[in-house]
Amino acid sequence: MAVAHPDPAWRTRLAAGAVFLVLLWPMLAASEFKPWLLFDAQSLRAAGMFLSDFLKPAHDPEFLRMVLSETWQTVAIATAGLALALLGAVPATLVITSRLSVSRLGTGRTRPLAALVRQALRWVLVVLRSVPELVWALLFVRIVGLGPTAGVLAIALSYSGMLAKVYAEILESSDAHATDALLGNGSPRLGALLYGALPDSSAELVSYTVYRWECAIRGSAVMGFVGAGGLGQRLDESTRMMAGGEVATMLLVFVLLVAAADGVSKLLRARLA
Repeated sequence: MAVAHPDPAWRTRLAAGAVFLVLLWPMLAASEFKPWLLFDAQSLRAAGMFLSDFLKPAHDPEFLRMVLSETWQTVAIATAGLALALLGAVPATLVITSRLSVSRLGTGRTRPLAALVRQALRWVLVVLRSVPELVWALLFVRIVGLGPTAGVLAIALSYSGMLAKVYAEILESSDAHATDALLGNGSPRLGALLYGALPDSSAELVSYTVYRWECAIRGSAVMGFVGAGGLGQRLDESTRMMAGGEVATMLLVFVLLVAAADGVSKLLRARLA
């Protein structure tokens, strides 16, 4: 008598695993993935020297003062960039959100001109968020020179496209009853947003905005590698000099910044609940 296999779907799982490996192999080949290089004798010596210093974070008073100053600049870059992004994202959200369209009331369909404007703006937002903030930073470094201005402008352009897209999706998924009632009684778009869609979506909107602020802090670190200012620029210099202790200290600061952003997000969500 044949014994049943303990997993009745083992053939399906085995076939799915084989397909995954078949698809994964050309991807690894195209990316020139060579993990054995990590175990090269020269690579191991360099990694050992760096790690031995990395495990002893730098705490020289003068260095810590510099880190504090650059950390403040990093937070300022992220906050200013996000604030400028909001100035573009909020009006764009009002335009591209179908839920806030007056012309669709009654017929359920948007007028052709309004639909054309909405679609054109959507494409502009696609372009803004398709270009990584690092590329925007490289472009603005060439235009305005080295420094935090390039980082602020890069975050503002890239994040305005991201924020508007996600804001619109959050508002589209909110309860339509209050918004339709306000628009049907002559309320402007902004009023329908503030008193109709926003109360139902405020916690999610705030959570995503704080998350984007957290991403902007991390992004400003990466943009510092191309001369856009902030702590990332100092991190690049220390990495080039293989100063593991300095790198460890600055990475700890980034961990604390992200943890602080997470705490702010939880606090705001609790207040809005």
